[in-house]
Amino acid sequence: MGVTSDLIKRIWEHRNKMVEGFTNRYAVHQLVWYELHENMDSAIQREKQLKGWKRQWKLELIERANPDWLDLYHSII
Repeated sequence: MGVTSDLIKRIWEHRNKMVEGFTNRYAVHQLVWYELHENMDSAIQREKQLKGWKRQWKLELIERANPDWLDLYHSII
């Protein structure tokens, strides 16, 4: 989970192992969910909200929008 102003660039960086952290450590390289926001403040507020959620709630959020857990990267480029 994270906030970016350039989602395509961020995904490319993760897929090419240019970013340290969770995605690199656990080889998580699929985009299965994202939200667009009007401004960075609302995106940051939402990220903080989601970080407080239980894991099950996050899984349900993903599965409502993407029940087959498809990689959404190619749908946004």
